[in-house]
Amino acid sequence: MHPTTGKGRLLVSGKDGPGIVAVVSGILTGHGANIVSLDQHSTDHEGGRFFQRAVFHLDELAARRDALEVDLHRELGERFGLRWSLVDTATPKRVALFASKLDHCLLDLLWRHRRGELPMDIAHVVSNHTDLAWVSERFDVPFTHIPVEKGRKQEAEAAQLDLLKGTVDVVVLARYMQILSGDFLAAAGVPVINIHHSFLPAFVGAAPYRKAKERGVKLVGATAHFVTEDLDEGPIIEQDVVRVSHTDSTEDLVRRGADVERLVLARAVQAFCEDRIMRDGTTTVVF
Repeated sequence: MHPTTGKGRLLVSGKDGPGIVAVVSGILTGHGANIVSLDQHSTDHEGGRFFQRAVFHLDELAARRDALEVDLHRELGERFGLRWSLVDTATPKRVALFASKLDHCLLDLLWRHRRGELPMDIAHVVSNHTDLAWVSERFDVPFTHIPVEKGRKQEAEAAQLDLLKGTVDVVVLARYMQILSGDFLAAAGVPVINIHHSFLPAFVGAAPYRKAKERGVKLVGATAHFVTEDLDEGPIIEQDVVRVSHTDSTEDLVRRGADVERLVLARAVQAFCEDRIMRDGTTTVVF
């Protein structure tokens, strides 16, 4: 299920100052658009950074887009020095899903997509194993197996980049158990979203849930974030936790952890597909 034509989103960011909101509203209404919602945030009332997301409806948006962009460039770009982007929601985000052997995040995203909950087109499912090929077949999405053999990771990433080139707007790591190189991230040219348990950095490495059980944790959580060269330190998009107790076994922690991982990743992907995430250095503004 894709959004109806005529609906657009305008994202604006840059140095804050008086008059920006009025100008944005004036441009949109001047072109006959009906503003459906408008959210904004400033990091400081004096000299802060400004972020805004406006959702609007404009009949025949595709045909009238060029004229609208001329005014946006002149008023927002040249006059205020702001960055802006205009999105037609009739064109859903193109997504590549990377996974390894664990299926819970991949299955959840595919299920939500089939139900029409996520406004995206799934261009590829990519895996370094063949274990989840059946999942792609069940949901009728393309599956590509690209093994990552010891000492040949560069070759594997080159094959992944060839597959992705010009076909996706975002890569989602749905429990893909490989570290992406800085060269891959630079060459991909699109954001990469990852999901992991929230025990880091206390329980790094293998068997984090067993280690957490041994330390008597009372919360199990998950974090979705953008991927950067600094492992697991990219800007955070979404987080959540569930309570656990001494009566829960390690297997219970794993199950509860998988539940919260699925939910947090789905929220992050939905926010991206709806253009609700704006990056601000090492952090994010999520409307």
